[in-house]
Amino acid sequence: MEQGGVTHHSPTQVLRNLNEIRFLQIELPSDELGIDDGVLLRWRADFGSTLDSCVILGAAFVTKNVNLPVTECGNDGFFPNNSIANVDDNGSIPESFYTNGGLKLRVIWTISSLITASTRHYLLQPIIAEHKTLDSLVLTDADGQGVLCMNRDQLEELRVKPLSASSASKRTLVPALNMRLWYAPQLELPDGVVLKGATLVAIRPSEQSASKKEISDASWLSTAFEEPYGTATKILVKRRTYCLEMNSFGDELFWNS
Repeated sequence: MEQGGVTHHSPTQVLRNLNEIRFLQIELPSDELGIDDGVLLRWRADFGSTLDSCVILGAAFVTKNVNLPVTECGNDGFFPNNSIANVDDNGSIPESFYTNGGLKLRVIWTISSLITASTRHYLLQPIIAEHKTLDSLVLTDADGQGVLCMNRDQLEELRVKPLSASSASKRTLVPALNMRLWYAPQLELPDGVVLKGATLVAIRPSEQSASKKEISDASWLSTAFEEPYGTATKILVKRRTYCLEMNSFGDELFWNS
């Protein structure tokens, strides 16, 4: 394929003559999710034959507070509550979040991230089928917005289990999902980064095995993002949890606290 005088090759074409690949990381030129300037959106998705888990971190606005003092880490490895401005909210989401479009925006972020992740997963099928020696596969983008990961067990699961996919939309179908959401009106991180409307969403399939559901939030959420966003995740999971259910990208959303 040629565009502007430059020839572009698909990852499948580039890798076709390479054998015994064990670890593979592919970086796309840029992410297809268009977001406004100043908005933060990061996601990480783990896939086997379908979605295993997804973590999304977003903020309506990101700024830098140059006058913010350095905050020491607590004994438990988490930063203390003074990293959160206006902590008298008890972790509750304000009424304005529902009335000014805040909730709708987070739902759009979530669905858009899941569609992007499932589209990337669908496009990886030929590579996974042709390279059976793969132990690890990571697909990311130059913007650092989204990361899709597959380990050896997940890669093997995809090879032996039929893929549920939509050929029309060219993406892997995502099952019914359980989501947990944490929110802070303003989150101040020790390095001076300030997140306005900070939101963390943890997603897993509704029918996922009990053993996976029992994994604590800190064990898989806190390692999803690089700093300073890993710290933001650790702070947010200590706040009040809200639950959301989505029926395979259906229109019905159920919001429970």
